[in-house]
Amino acid sequence: MRLIDSVNGKVLVITGGTGSFGSTVLKHFLTSDIGEIRIISRDEKKQDWMRHTLQAQYPEYASKVRFYVGDVRNIDSVRDVMYGANFVFHAAALKEVPSCEFFPMEAVKTNIIGTDNVITAAVENHVERVVFLSTDKAAYPINAMGMTKAVGEKVVAARAQKAFERSGTVLACTRYGNVMCSRGSVIPLFIDQIKKHRPITITDPNMTRFLMNLDEAVDLVAFAFEHAEPGDLFIQKADASTIGDLADGVMKVFGETEKKIIGTRHGEKLYETLMTREERLRSTDMGKYFRIAPDGRSLNYDKFYVKGKVLTEDEEAYTSHNTNRLDVDGVVKKILTTDYVKEELEGRPHTVEA
Repeated sequence: MRLIDSVNGKVLVITGGTGSFGSTVLKHFLTSDIGEIRIISRDEKKQDWMRHTLQAQYPEYASKVRFYVGDVRNIDSVRDVMYGANFVFHAAALKEVPSCEFFPMEAVKTNIIGTDNVITAAVENHVERVVFLSTDKAAYPINAMGMTKAVGEKVVAARAQKAFERSGTVLACTRYGNVMCSRGSVIPLFIDQIKKHRPITITDPNMTRFLMNLDEAVDLVAFAFEHAEPGDLFIQKADASTIGDLADGVMKVFGETEKKIIGTRHGEKLYETLMTREERLRSTDMGKYFRIAPDGRSLNYDKFYVKGKVLTEDEEAYTSHNTNRLDVDGVVKKILTTDYVKEELEGRPHTVEA
């Protein structure tokens, strides 16, 4: 991974920093010349675990990390952690699709109001850059998790220009697909079922999902951090596979077992969309990534007019059905890039919270 330039002595804040993404960001920046990394989350148990892990594995760098018990729903705790900060990665979110279906207002409080709180505190403290993490479920959302993350994206886009004008703060978003072995990923479940000699439970073998590892997710955020203009949304081109092939790939690595079809869960899609047809029309292909600029029009539509053919959407969205599809061998190669799978094969305890 290429680290952000000019981090020497700077202060980085990671919201939701005890989760799988936050742990990976921390790993990448801990040994750099960054001055301080602040972790804010509401789980003191995970913070204590992370603190002791850092002291044991990185004794010469552990003092760089400061822990804040707080919640992005509470703007006062967010203001506290933002004081004197230069960069922010906003990873705090409610991510479990079924949980958000049953408790949608909890998702609203964290994914929408929490995002707005982070922006407010960042602007007040003249933070240089803030990158917000979103999800493919925000494109054509059909569940509460995706809907709240989609509104969170809209909050970032709506406030980006004023934030830059008022304090020089650049707000940008990244949107990515399933991160393998992160919280909510099905891969650790499959591995656990195989180890216990139980059937693998598959929702729908024809369902497709994007596959990224944690390092790729951090690379996407770092790219956005370096290249973003206010309100930009960045998307990584990603591989995908069917759930059936994913299950077969995990079994090829960890051993065969039975497969049991249990049907889709609350709020699940047959395939995921990373970029809508409407977004694709105004996207820029940057090689490994797509950049989607914000809609810069004001509410005064009278001054805008077009001549000729008007296009509002591209022919197709960018989805897990039409991206590069991995076969079983490709899935095996992909999952072997994750620390979680490597640690399982070596019988080591996990250094990244899953």
